[in-house]
Amino acid sequence: MSIAELSSSYTGSSDGPPDDRLPPQDLGAEQSVLGSMLLNKDAIADCLEVTKSTDFYRPAHELIYDAVLDLYGRGEPADAITVADELGKRGDLTRVGGQAYLHQLIQSVPTAANAGYYAEIVHERAVLRRLVEAGTRIVQMGYGQGEGDVDEIVNRAQAEVYSVAEKRGGEDYHQLGELLNATMEEIEAAAGRTDDLTGVPTGFLELDTLTNGLHPGQMIVIAARPAVGKSTLGIDIARAAAIKHNMATAVFSLEMSRTEITMRILSAEATIQLQDLRKGLKGQEQWNKLARVMGKISDAPLFIDDSPNMSLMEIRSKCRRLKQQHNLRMVIIDYLQLMSSGKKVESRQQEVAEFSRALKLLAKELEVPVIAISQLNRGPEQRTDKRPQMSDLRESGSIEQDADMVILLHRDRSDPERDGEADVIVAKHRNGPTADIVLAFQGHYSRFSNMARDGGF
Repeated sequence: MSIAELSSSYTGSSDGPPDDRLPPQDLGAEQSVLGSMLLNKDAIADCLEVTKSTDFYRPAHELIYDAVLDLYGRGEPADAITVADELGKRGDLTRVGGQAYLHQLIQSVPTAANAGYYAEIVHERAVLRRLVEAGTRIVQMGYGQGEGDVDEIVNRAQAEVYSVAEKRGGEDYHQLGELLNATMEEIEAAAGRTDDLTGVPTGFLELDTLTNGLHPGQMIVIAARPAVGKSTLGIDIARAAAIKHNMATAVFSLEMSRTEITMRILSAEATIQLQDLRKGLKGQEQWNKLARVMGKISDAPLFIDDSPNMSLMEIRSKCRRLKQQHNLRMVIIDYLQLMSSGKKVESRQQEVAEFSRALKLLAKELEVPVIAISQLNRGPEQRTDKRPQMSDLRESGSIEQDADMVILLHRDRSDPERDGEADVIVAKHRNGPTADIVLAFQGHYSRFSNMARDGGF
């Protein structure tokens, strides 16, 4: 049954079953919004920031709102006369109640100065209607036994609620003209920045210069052979974002425990050797240094999850919650090949390919960069030139395809002159150039740092 049918058949009782209830709406607020817009040009701008035409419960109000916006967009006056003329040209004037109803809207307005508040009421009722609709779909999912895996149904249900909370029921598609203003604002904001960064900083000068930071919607792969430092590099980027720039960052570790990660963070921040932390500090100076660092970083918005056998659906659910509660800015997963779907799949390659695609979709959905740490196969060890290549990505070529950026980490242990150095090979960069960047590897402090200056961040 449509909303219009519900409206026409409503008997006024709120004691019946939920399906007989009138969907959330406030016709008085809708009339006041439209009346204010017909009275005052400034009210149009105020309402435009809050409401869309689909927020109106009465179809007639949606038609009037669209007509007002079209006139406003063409720079023409929008009053009872011009809007009636516009609706007449479209053949909609009779459907909305004629010119008399437009004058009635004007007379119903207490004061046009409150247009923004009326618009908020209309918008809030629209969100509640969408929540009711999402709840109905979730109920149908629950009763649709045998129509999918339970975890997948739960994930779809969460997505329904998240869509209401975050996207406010907006359209999934946008005409180019709608995107130009927002894009221009982003370009202007970038031009006005003094640090040249438009994305989440990595903390490494050359890498930030190359990428302008890590951007919302990007999937970034950091790959290396075991014991080269890929997890350390991921933690370094998390430290730069969360500790230095106060950007909420989530680290999902399927390899290291949260205690091990925290110990590495303390080692890197306090410049106390990791081995000393593991064995137990002896001198008072080290204890004092550790206490100072703990005081500095304790409030950093860095969230670490080391839950065993974590599935992608669990990660997605936790990320959605962090986005809503803490304005999540970046996600790091360590590492891709340790993830499990909990399902029977034809091959491990197919499963990793599904993870790769899902992480890219997660980055777009939450509008955050997602860093996926990945293993390389034995290809580099079997070549004379040990430098890794994108073809060495283990188990799935789809990782290379889905990633917006692929960073290959390499340390040449055979060259004594390069002891303590690491190559960060940006092998793929969808939105910019590729390059080789040299960092200092300070393994005793469990960190990488910039070559140009001592002390890293």
